[in-house]
Amino acid sequence: ETAAVIFTSGSESLPKAVPLSHANLLANARDLVDVLHVEPVDSVLAMLPPFHSFGLMVNMVLPLSLGIRAAFHPNPTEPGPLAAMMRDYRLTLMAAPPTFLGAVLDRAQGTEDLAALRCAFVGAEKCQDHIYRAFAAQCPQAALCEGYGVTECSPVVSVNRPGNVVSGTIGHAMPSVQLALVREEDGVIRGRVEAGQTGMLLVRGPSIFSGYLSDAPSPFVVFEGHTWYRTGDLVSMDDDGRLGFRGRLKRFVKVGGEMISLPQIENVLLDAFGGRAEAQQEGPALAVEAMPEESGSAIVLFTPLSLTLAEVNSALRGAGLSSLYAVRRIEYVAVIPLLGSGKTDYRALKNSLTGG
Repeated sequence: ETAAVIFTSGSESLPKAVPLSHANLLANARDLVDVLHVEPVDSVLAMLPPFHSFGLMVNMVLPLSLGIRAAFHPNPTEPGPLAAMMRDYRLTLMAAPPTFLGAVLDRAQGTEDLAALRCAFVGAEKCQDHIYRAFAAQCPQAALCEGYGVTECSPVVSVNRPGNVVSGTIGHAMPSVQLALVREEDGVIRGRVEAGQTGMLLVRGPSIFSGYLSDAPSPFVVFEGHTWYRTGDLVSMDDDGRLGFRGRLKRFVKVGGEMISLPQIENVLLDAFGGRAEAQQEGPALAVEAMPEESGSAIVLFTPLSLTLAEVNSALRGAGLSSLYAVRRIEYVAVIPLLGSGKTDYRALKNSLTGG
């Protein structure tokens, strides 16, 4: 039976209604307990909104299923109270988008607020190198486990394991989840990609939902005699089965006949400028969008930082990206808009470009 109806984040398109069954959620909870070694003595910081599948799993399903303690706070953007709760309740687990974790790390710097923490689980966006460094410096006793999830998958699909973390990756698949990385041409699956190559990620297993509650197009495809959920995400896999996230297909734009990854541009610019003092604020330091294809797909950088086109494009060239990866315009904003889940609201940014 349906346990919850969660709406997709709506960061890029209108939200869709996702019914998750008790079996879906409990399958994902069992996997998390297994791979993160969650014990009854653990305690968790519960500050993610429960209307988001990540928050639903961490704040409610895991504590209720295992009987572990959960310390609740209603606002994930308040690092001061969050750091104090970590200290006062000696919490051992936390889950958050990297942006929120980074804010807590900044607030807790020079204190023992995070001394009891043994595992932080991050997802929803790429975890930048400076957050890995700050976490290692402040929490040498703990593991920072980056993962990947989708609302339709209850949500966790893969995660780095404590003791086996490779930064910049999204780890191995959850025990109950089966994966296929396939090559698509004009919407037709042409077979699996070879190890190391990037492909469209297909998943199947007991944590995958059964279909939307609306008239949205079916996200399922048939491949090798099985029905799979097509994530819309591009992923690579090494010989050891470890996954690397390469971007959402919707976050690619065609420039000069080449498919350009907007997240790749963001990651290069965050690595180049995310360490600036003025970037150490609450919320992302920048976001990248593109004008509609009919307007030339010009790449636009949104940022509160005092950057120039010359230094931004110099950073892209320095990272080895072709001249097609070029920011054509900078929109200076006070803050990058976020959804309640902590994800960047790309739909709001795109609407600001088109007047929608």
